[in-house]
Amino acid sequence: MRSLVADLLQLRLEARNDVRLHKKLYNAIRLSILDGSLPPQSRLPPSRDLATELHLSRNTVLTVYEQLLAEGYVVSRRGSGTFVAQTVPDSLLSAPASATGRPGSAPPPQLSARGQQLLQKSSASPRQWGAFLPGVPDVNAFPHALFRKIQSRISRRPQASQLSYSNAGGSRALQQALVDYLRVTRSVRCSAEQILITEGIHQAIDLVSRMLCNPGDTAWIEEPAYWGIRNVLAMNGVTLQAITVDRAGMQPPEPNDTPPKLIFVTPSHQYPLGCVMSLERRQRLLALARQTGSWIVEDDYDSEFRFSGQPIPSLQGLVDDAPVIYTGTFSKTLYPGLRLGYLVLPRPLMEPLKNAHAELYRGGRLLDQEALAQFIAEGHYTAHIRRMRLLYARRRARLASLIADALGAEALSDYNDNAGLHLVLSLANECDDVALAKAANARGILVRPLSRYYTGATPKKGLLMGYAAMDDGEMEAAFSVLLACLR
Repeated sequence: MRSLVADLLQLRLEARNDVRLHKKLYNAIRLSILDGSLPPQSRLPPSRDLATELHLSRNTVLTVYEQLLAEGYVVSRRGSGTFVAQTVPDSLLSAPASATGRPGSAPPPQLSARGQQLLQKSSASPRQWGAFLPGVPDVNAFPHALFRKIQSRISRRPQASQLSYSNAGGSRALQQALVDYLRVTRSVRCSAEQILITEGIHQAIDLVSRMLCNPGDTAWIEEPAYWGIRNVLAMNGVTLQAITVDRAGMQPPEPNDTPPKLIFVTPSHQYPLGCVMSLERRQRLLALARQTGSWIVEDDYDSEFRFSGQPIPSLQGLVDDAPVIYTGTFSKTLYPGLRLGYLVLPRPLMEPLKNAHAELYRGGRLLDQEALAQFIAEGHYTAHIRRMRLLYARRRARLASLIADALGAEALSDYNDNAGLHLVLSLANECDDVALAKAANARGILVRPLSRYYTGATPKKGLLMGYAAMDDGEMEAAFSVLLACLR
């Protein structure tokens, strides 16, 4: 098989007019080393192979290799071959780069105002796995071997339609599997045609806000709320109005002259505080949306993990033809890297949003969707959730016990419901939870400051602590490190 190095050198040989072959080859290799095409420690082809590939005599190649070796451009390792030197002689003869010529000294790129605003408010952690990182499931507990077996079975003879773009909102099999699952577990009322598969919640929110809001339109969000939703809406020019959350969920105000186009809520398990929206508030919100022509966006991100009492039914299923866009994700139930979520669309929005999704994002990954559909249809999904529910309940109880024993029961937020993948550790109002989280992060403890989830001037202080992705032994040791930061 012809090597990439030979292809590179062939092009450079053809581009030069040197009379002597060994000089042409020498210049081609030397310049390739100097411009980085052949990086330090990369291996050159054996002289016999390179001679054959370039239609040169082996003696010509050996002569060039010996000259490059003598000049320090390459090194020879007995039994291994010839390699580009770590430091080439030309770099030793060059003068140090001036301050203005160093990489990174160029003026910063001119980003848009929206882009600058996004980066200023960015909260995505550079580390997405570790002690107390909230919102992350135990990805090691997923039955990977079983899922790979299903994927392998589907991939043996894929249909052409499964290897192309999707303009039907995703795999029909996954859409139907979700209809059956959501009807039983979440009381969601829908047909397969109403389901649109997305690459996670962020893409779903981006699509909804682009298609239903003009720049300057208002969206209600919870106070506090997930920072990711705020950033996606802001990037699409949507004006945010933060609505206070109490023990019963969002407190919807009376509509005014500028009603919201969108109302974002997490009614079954408010993020990040953990409370459940009362039935009275749900009914008020539905009535208000009908009155104002608004769309409610119900984010049901981790409702599967409720550890006591009855499951909380969805807002979408409370009434027929509810003005609700229901969003869900597999990031919390399976693993985030799968990048699969979904929208349950009201019938009037089905066609326009599916068409827009195909235009903007070019849906695909149909083989993964087919595998997930079989995983659900064969009962593996519900079995996995049952196992995780027991596991997370035990880990939640362990973390709550550690907090109560060390800091007192009052350190657990009053809003914490017996559900989800994280707890909120309450802090005094005068505490700087951002600085505390930064100090803990520096010691490998990945908590998040509660105040960063607020838009107002008087946020509650606390730390979000995930417990799903760590065993009991890890938890105690990590909590000791956090206690040292607190004290």
